[in-house]
Amino acid sequence: MAAAAALVPVLRCSLGRHRALSGPAGRRGRWPFPADGASLRPCSTRAALDGINKAVIDRIIRVDHAGEYGANRIYAGQMAVLGRSAAGPLIQQMWNQEKDHLKKFNELMITYRVRPTVLLPFWNVAGFILGAGSSLLGKKGAMACTVAVEESISDHYNNQIRTLMEEDPEKYKELMQIIKQCRDDELEHHDIGLEHDAERAPAYSVLKTVIQLGCKAAIYLSERI
Repeated sequence: MAAAAALVPVLRCSLGRHRALSGPAGRRGRWPFPADGASLRPCSTRAALDGINKAVIDRIIRVDHAGEYGANRIYAGQMAVLGRSAAGPLIQQMWNQEKDHLKKFNELMITYRVRPTVLLPFWNVAGFILGAGSSLLGKKGAMACTVAVEESISDHYNNQIRTLMEEDPEKYKELMQIIKQCRDDELEHHDIGLEHDAERAPAYSVLKTVIQLGCKAAIYLSERI
């Protein structure tokens, strides 16, 4: 179980201040564009592909899609264990944000004609195991998992933003805005985890290290295959 958990692709968003979730679904109109993805289609897919560094964009979108898919499976696992506990509504709110992220990257996969990683079936199982397994340690275990993942993924998203800035910040402005919003949401989850006693989870340091090693492996693999 630990081996599977260590490879879960939780590829998700500088640690910032916590911004409180609002509304029953935790949705705040976060995207810089309409939620229905209309802003991703002002031009044709052919126009979106014109002049881009396809190899770089493929890697970015593929790995982020895999990460958001894995994140959804992690929260599904946490809800399976803690859904009826006092932590359930908080976990559900964070999961709702991850659902929005996955929807956005599904749209980007189509717009930029990017194939998904072949590892999605594995991430499907591994993400659920990580979410459920950490939750068996209680709320603190689930929050420790969240902190470990989000700390890794915020660095990952920042690296992607730097890459796009070096490529052409104007050409990739829309994609950078989406990635920045994902990063901000993931940092929010990170801060929530800390505020809800993540660091008091059993064997917190060991758990965090193992999960973060898994994140690095998942990022490497999902970018490439």
